[in-house]
Amino acid sequence: MVDSTQTSTTTASDGSALLEQDEQVLIVDDYPDIVLLLQEFLRDQGFPTLVAGSAAELRQIVQTQNIALFLLDIGLPDANGTELLPELKANNPDTAVIMLTAVTDLQTALDCIRQGADDYLTKPVQFNEFLNTIHKVLERRRLTINNRRYQKEIEQARFRIQLLHELTIKMNSAYLSMTELDEILLAILVGITAEEGLQFNRAFLALFDEQEQALVGRLAIGPGKKEEGGRIWHDIQARNLQFHDLIANIKKQSFGDDSEVNRIVQALYVPASDANHILNHATRERQSINVVDGQSAWPVPPELLGLLQEESFVIVPLYSPSRSLGVIIADHFVTETPISEARIHDLESFASQASLAIEHCHLYMAMDNKIHELVEAERYSAVGHMAAQLAHNIRNPITSIGGTARLLARKTEDPDWLKFLNIMKNEVAKIETTLEDIFSFVETVQPEKEWIGLFDLLTKSLMLFYPAMQKQNIEHEFLLPESEPVLNLDQKLMHQAFVHLIRNSVEAMPDGGKLTVSVKLFKNEVQIVITDTGVGITEANLGLASDPFFTTKTFGTGMGLVLVKRTIKDHSGSLEIQGRKSGGTRIIVHLPITQ
Repeated sequence: MVDSTQTSTTTASDGSALLEQDEQVLIVDDYPDIVLLLQEFLRDQGFPTLVAGSAAELRQIVQTQNIALFLLDIGLPDANGTELLPELKANNPDTAVIMLTAVTDLQTALDCIRQGADDYLTKPVQFNEFLNTIHKVLERRRLTINNRRYQKEIEQARFRIQLLHELTIKMNSAYLSMTELDEILLAILVGITAEEGLQFNRAFLALFDEQEQALVGRLAIGPGKKEEGGRIWHDIQARNLQFHDLIANIKKQSFGDDSEVNRIVQALYVPASDANHILNHATRERQSINVVDGQSAWPVPPELLGLLQEESFVIVPLYSPSRSLGVIIADHFVTETPISEARIHDLESFASQASLAIEHCHLYMAMDNKIHELVEAERYSAVGHMAAQLAHNIRNPITSIGGTARLLARKTEDPDWLKFLNIMKNEVAKIETTLEDIFSFVETVQPEKEWIGLFDLLTKSLMLFYPAMQKQNIEHEFLLPESEPVLNLDQKLMHQAFVHLIRNSVEAMPDGGKLTVSVKLFKNEVQIVITDTGVGITEANLGLASDPFFTTKTFGTGMGLVLVKRTIKDHSGSLEIQGRKSGGTRIIVHLPITQ
């Protein structure tokens, strides 16, 4: 029975505040009148309630419903409530149980408590005591669950901190042993995706180009298809590859192959001028962006979703104190698990270390280039002094020999004598040309700059070779942008430089081919690209092409490219020589745009 004499003194409260979402209270009793009274009372107090009249009904309900509290009568028609307790607590350890009985027996109450009951009430129950007991039991239950949840979160946080600490140590060791940028980038990708790392399924790296004109995809790691993911991880486990093994493999093999993920990242190109693009927004604001099901706080371009073939990923910026470097894009492409805030924070911490490593590599390369330039300048200086002395000692005898040969040629008509004298004159002329090249190399000429249109200068340089190109069946193409850049140049020196570069291309195509001269405009520079389909430069000779006295021609000093390189450097530019897989050579002249 239920004692209702104190109903008027009972204070109504919102019992649902003690329950999680969709949790309910289950009244297990075979007396309909008691069940009805308890159910109405609990509903008035805000507790969602279900009822069961037997153990069989109880078992059926717990299979489909989320029960927070059992109000369990000891005397059920098909079971003893005390005997049900171990089963209920074993299958539902987080569910509270209050026993109800009409028998006031201390031993029975103690047995129930020993079996796992949270409290014990005798009938008739008083509503105030009944309600207070329910509140006390549910509050204790919630504290127990929250305590376990907090313990788990603390353990997870401790694990993440320990993981990041170990990962940072390992990555710093890897970074310190690497000087090549691609090696650094691959080490970063391994750290993001490895089992001992951040455990993302895939990772993509995009960096700003040297001119900071565009965000360009560089490298990626991970399965291209979902079914590949399990195979890759199984292979790693079968071979027992640890984190240091994966890092060591970076120097032995290239991860930047033609795999699906690298085809994806190589297609990633975002102009820096596109301020509304989500990747540029992340770098500009230096904030991570979590994309969930194709949506985020910032508009997500459909083409980016299509390229990645994934609608949930995180974008984390890479930056140094002075500039933005690029972005990391990571996802759970295979497992499809949500990316938690904790995991994003871990990736941000890792990205800060990666940014320092990338900046360190940039500084190292800049220092290495500077040292190379200083060594090259010192070497050129030594060669110059030697060449000047040699040219000075040779010039006077050669001039005398050439003058004597020309004088004797005018005083004789004997064909045999004239034949030998002409040979002497021609060979002396070659030596004099060589001496002129040496003196040009030794002599320091300061550019006399003026503002000139680039198109006119290139056209005049190319026109000199029209007869030769027609004779050798060489096609030519001139690709110019709409607006002509006006640059501050020494017209004579730059004309000589362009003439030499075009002559090299023409001479490389004695049996015909195609010569292309194009101009590309960027924010801070102009690129003049001269491409030919000639014999090309071998890989072994590519690095020697602009060295003094290096040449593959039968006649010549090899000073031409050296002088071109020096002229371009005097104009604060640079020269780039590339071999082409399809054959031929590509020369790129970089010249700054100044106000």
